[in-house]
Amino acid sequence: MPLPTLSIPDYECVLPFGQKVTYRPFLVREEKLLYVAMESQNQKEMIKAVKEIIKNCTNIKNVNTLTTFDIEFLFLKIRGKSVGEVSEFKITCPDDEKTTVDVEVNLDDVQIQIPKDHSNKIVLTDEVTLTMKYPSLDSFVKNNLTDEPGIDDVFKLAADCTDTIAEGDELHEAKDYKKAELVSFFEGMNSKQFADVQKFFETMPKLSHEIEVFNPKTEVKSTVTLEGLAAFFE
Repeated sequence: MPLPTLSIPDYECVLPFGQKVTYRPFLVREEKLLYVAMESQNQKEMIKAVKEIIKNCTNIKNVNTLTTFDIEFLFLKIRGKSVGEVSEFKITCPDDEKTTVDVEVNLDDVQIQIPKDHSNKIVLTDEVTLTMKYPSLDSFVKNNLTDEPGIDDVFKLAADCTDTIAEGDELHEAKDYKKAELVSFFEGMNSKQFADVQKFFETMPKLSHEIEVFNPKTEVKSTVTLEGLAAFFE
């Protein structure tokens, strides 16, 4: 006689820019992936585990097409249904930077935040406008999680995220150009123009949630902002 099959509930959510996704809680075998990744203290291993869980627990066919903030949002939704919407985090009090306190966070309250000054269109000159696309997690990891990411890594990431370059009535699509040509385009910018490109990455949508913490030793109340996937990985 076969053993009983345990039913697993399905849930739905909508990604930040409108895509509807069906997902389920992660199972013990997937939770094991998380524990192994966390114990390694290796950020690349953590991201690999998160991608594997999203692949297993959603109806998304190609996880590699998701943006960084899609990954963050989905992982948080899956985690909430797996271990409970209310999670406890150890937070270091910012006033003395050494006292840690336990703080409960309702994961349903955590949302992707999009800064008001964020735009994927960058006006470089009166004639040239650059349109950017959001990096996939693979592209972001490849160019930012090296031991010592340098300016070349920033140029490569910018090239990966170029969608179109409009020059008057002419539209150049990035897919029609080699990566080296795109990198050269960015290297030819002045400081102000490239600062605007960097602003695109710095203000990208991301998980962000403010919490208040009370330091019992100093009796100081502070506001702490949890940002990005790593903050909610514990």
